[in-house]
Amino acid sequence: MKIARIHDTKVKETYALVSDDGKRLVTRQEIQEQTSIPVPPSIKDFMFNGWLDEVRKSKDRLTFKHKVDDAELLVPIPNPPKIICLAFNYYDHARDAGLTPSDEPVIFMKPRTALNRPFSDVLCPSFVTRLDYEAELAVVIGKETKKVAEENALDNVFGYTIFHDVSARDVQFKDKQFTRGKGMDTFAPCGPWITTKDEVADPQNLNITTKVNSEVRQNSSSSNMVLSVRRIIAGLSRTMTLEAGDIISTGTPAGVAMSMKEPRYLKNGDIVEISIEKLGTIRHKIVFQ
Repeated sequence: MKIARIHDTKVKETYALVSDDGKRLVTRQEIQEQTSIPVPPSIKDFMFNGWLDEVRKSKDRLTFKHKVDDAELLVPIPNPPKIICLAFNYYDHARDAGLTPSDEPVIFMKPRTALNRPFSDVLCPSFVTRLDYEAELAVVIGKETKKVAEENALDNVFGYTIFHDVSARDVQFKDKQFTRGKGMDTFAPCGPWITTKDEVADPQNLNITTKVNSEVRQNSSSSNMVLSVRRIIAGLSRTMTLEAGDIISTGTPAGVAMSMKEPRYLKNGDIVEISIEKLGTIRHKIVFQ
């Protein structure tokens, strides 16, 4: 199933289920009316405390009345406990950067304040001179996870979403670490919703595409990851407790601006569109301010 956070006309925000084709939705209130299941106001309670499983049993009774295109989609999960991002986790991206991939997750953290809606502008400070794009498959953890075996790691996944790891390369290279250059406000657009793991049979076989002003810049597959989703979760859980709602962004494939012979960094007004097979598309305009 696909779960989205939206602005509703009756309440400030709520959540909705999205139809299989991604075109229509049914709101929380309508889910309750149509199934008589007293689903909770909190999307986190709905996802992680068993309510989604109850609604899934009554899915045939749901009527998806509203067009997704008419809804205002929000960040799919509010205030995740952690946003963990992997660096150089694709063979082709690491090769382009002249690096040898690690056999352990090389990570950095993004602050929650970097989160951005799937179709909102990315607001870039005017002092940034080399703004880059990175399309990534993100994993949403479904329950507390500690020292999980690799073969059992996917049991702890709730679902998947698209994550854009926007990067100010000039700041990143000056600082010689990633936090400031990748952690600015709005530098983590994600969505358009969370797709539950049952709809993604193999997270290592998803096409990933980035377009800038309709020009394809990245065209790859999650099959090119150095560390699989299983290995990432198992490796991270050996050193930190993963919590329900944590976002793990699994790295980007080749094609980023900094690796071009003549780098073509993002400019004011550029439109970036990222699509991942089975997960949908996010799109946003770059605005320097």
